[in-house]
Amino acid sequence: MKLWGGKRYYSLNYFLRQKFGEKVFKISLDAGFTCPNRDGTAGHGGCIFCSARGSGDFAGTKENLVEQFFEVKEMMHKKWKEGKYIAYFQAYTNTYAPVEVLREKYETVLNIDGVVGLAIATRPDCLPEDVLDLLDEINKKTYLWVELGLQTIHEDTAKLINRGYPLETYIKAIEELKKRNIDVVTHVILGLPGEDKKRILETVDFVAHTNTQGIKLHLLHLMKGTRLVELYKRGELKFLSMDEYVDLIVDCIERLPEDIVVHRLTGDSPRSLIIEPLWSLKKWEVLNAIDKRFEERDTWQGKYFK
Repeated sequence: MKLWGGKRYYSLNYFLRQKFGEKVFKISLDAGFTCPNRDGTAGHGGCIFCSARGSGDFAGTKENLVEQFFEVKEMMHKKWKEGKYIAYFQAYTNTYAPVEVLREKYETVLNIDGVVGLAIATRPDCLPEDVLDLLDEINKKTYLWVELGLQTIHEDTAKLINRGYPLETYIKAIEELKKRNIDVVTHVILGLPGEDKKRILETVDFVAHTNTQGIKLHLLHLMKGTRLVELYKRGELKFLSMDEYVDLIVDCIERLPEDIVVHRLTGDSPRSLIIEPLWSLKKWEVLNAIDKRFEERDTWQGKYFK
């Protein structure tokens, strides 16, 4: 059995400490972008689970990007006194703008003291050639990973959640990023409407073989103001219990190769917005339960990877 810093899975914290030799934490940013699934280019209204802030609910609020960085940095230093920073372009679609706009925003934060890399969250359908060339350029001078919101491989679910692109688009995006040796982190949501354990594990198995360097496993949240509320009101949503979710997370990680970094094991939602499941607010309790379940099952990341 392999351990990563005492844990039975390859955590982001362990990966960053090994890479940089010290604590590194993400500074979540809202750079003022929008999304093609909101402005009509790919669709309207966004994905049905996405909040009004484009999944950037924990990003800073200052309009000036440098001021926003230091706003979030100050909050993070209440948890950790020392460390370096990954500037995390989180809210909305962070490659959805002209290249000169993207370059200015990326370089602005790269010039901040202590920043050792960028994390850029985007959609697979927002990576044209000129943007890929810019990312290639950035990747050659700093550490970079690009996050792709896949969520599921099942086209019927993708249509239901209004994802706005087919699976082939994700496959092409990850191939183009890998040609340029850019690390990819793939998002998967557990508990989407109509998805049972079998379908969830099919998505995880697929991602495990796509040459992605990292994975984010999210719990489906129901937040106020999202289109998912409509399904909830019609009684079409069933949420996982904490015990079910903990078991499912372990099932997923057993099927990942040992070299995929696990960036997230659950999701965050602002207390003021969340409707269900309320147990997810107890984040550290959930994470501790996952560690305990690994031990109870005497299992680890990669145990059932084929």
